[in-house]
Amino acid sequence: MRLWSVHPRYLDRQALIACWRESLLAQSVLVAPGRGYSRHPQLERFTAHDEPIAAMAHFLAAYVAEADARGYRFNREKIVGDAVAPVAPIPLATGQLAYEWRHLTGKLALRSPEVARRWEAVAAPDPHPLFTLRDGPIASWERPR
Repeated sequence: MRLWSVHPRYLDRQALIACWRESLLAQSVLVAPGRGYSRHPQLERFTAHDEPIAAMAHFLAAYVAEADARGYRFNREKIVGDAVAPVAPIPLATGQLAYEWRHLTGKLALRSPEVARRWEAVAAPDPHPLFTLRDGPIASWERPR
C-alpha cells in the first residue's frame, strides 16, 4: 500500500488509480478497525490524527479533484465523512517527501517516461493538500529500500 504524500498532480494514471483504490481500503480500516491491514504502517499518520476518518476524507477528496481535472470519474460517494469541513493538517517531514519523490520519479521513469519528463525540473514537489511540511527525516513507519 502506498498512500502518496506528494500532490496527486504528479502521479501518472496508474499511480493515481492505485492510490485511490488503496486509500479506499485504508478508509475501510479506519471506519471498521480490525479489518484488513489495520496495522499497516502507512495508516499511522491517519490513526494518530484527532479525526482519522475526516483526515482520510480530505485525502481522498484531493484524488477525486485530480481525477475530475483529468476527465476520470472517481465515485466521490465512496468517501466516508465530510471532505469539506476543516480538518487539521497532518505534519509531513521534508525527508519523507523527498524520499517519496525519488521513489515516484523512479517509477515514472520506467512506466511513464512522458510524465517523468514533465516533472524532471521539479526538485521539491508540493505535498498532498492534507499535509503541511516541516523539517525532518523519513517517517519512522517508512520501509526504505
